Amino acid sequence: HIYTWSDYIKPELVAQFEQENHCKVVVDTYASNEEMYAKLKAGATGYDLLFPSSYMVKIMNDQGMLEKLDLSLLPNRENIDPAYMKLSTDPAMDHSVPYTVTITCLGYLGSKVKDFEPTWGMLDREDLKGRMTMLNDHREVIGVALKYLGYSLNTLDDRQLAEAKEVVMRWKKNLAKFENEQYKNGLASGEFLLTHGYSGDLLLVRAENEDIQIAVPREGSQINFDDMVIPVGAPQPELAHKMINFILDPKVAAELTEFIYFLCPNLPSYNYLSEEIRADPILFPPAEVVAKLETLEDLGENNIKYTKLWDEIKAGE
Repeated sequence: HIYTWSDYIKPELVAQFEQENHCKVVVDTYASNEEMYAKLKAGATGYDLLFPSSYMVKIMNDQGMLEKLDLSLLPNRENIDPAYMKLSTDPAMDHSVPYTVTITCLGYLGSKVKDFEPTWGMLDREDLKGRMTMLNDHREVIGVALKYLGYSLNTLDDRQLAEAKEVVMRWKKNLAKFENEQYKNGLASGEFLLTHGYSGDLLLVRAENEDIQIAVPREGSQINFDDMVIPVGAPQPELAHKMINFILDPKVAAELTEFIYFLCPNLPSYNYLSEEIRADPILFPPAEVVAKLETLEDLGENNIKYTKLWDEIKAGE
């Protein structure tokens, strides 16, 4: 029993795994890390493999919700790209293994947005007022403003956070809305001209509309991992390990990357990808771009600083 994001694993690969392992795979889906976490906290059981984002993995592991992995059952773990393991919150793969990498980017319509520059300052453009969106996510939005100002997106400095709030309030006046789901389709249809969103989502809709351009702003951005983890009490831990190892097979990882448009950070899998995908600077960002990326950290009791700021931003004019 797998619990994951929607459209996040290729059905043909699930069928292949079932055939090879003489089992039946049941896939349930969730729309957010918080939804998945709340369901498990409320007592849901029976899941063998989950795909949460790294910050949620840390929260769940700290609360004793995850099994320690048996690395002897995961020989394919050696395929994981060491460049990305440096950014992982669990580099020893004690309880989690990277599934995909995504970068928070700007997506825009090349023919409609004149004089585009790769900077978060694009959100100040009053000529795009009402035609831009930002993610409805407090850490993402405040984090972007912090990067724009030259600060860490995990800062706890009250002065820096106050500056970031002023920036977001300024941007908010130009936005159509804060939105997580429809922004990509809105960009593809031309309803929105510029959106703050996830690289995988934006790459997916770019396949439908060639006018869509994607950029990682020069100030830096957020890089996020979705990880594979086994919850405590999983009925089929051995099969869960087999599924993780299967996904870490280079040919399988390449098929997944081309199906979901999120990069599986599997070094030998890159040889099986099309030249077009290998040349994509969003899926394979240059070293100088990667150097400016940060992962969101769980700030523990200090998370309240960000939620309080977000409440003020949402309520403010």
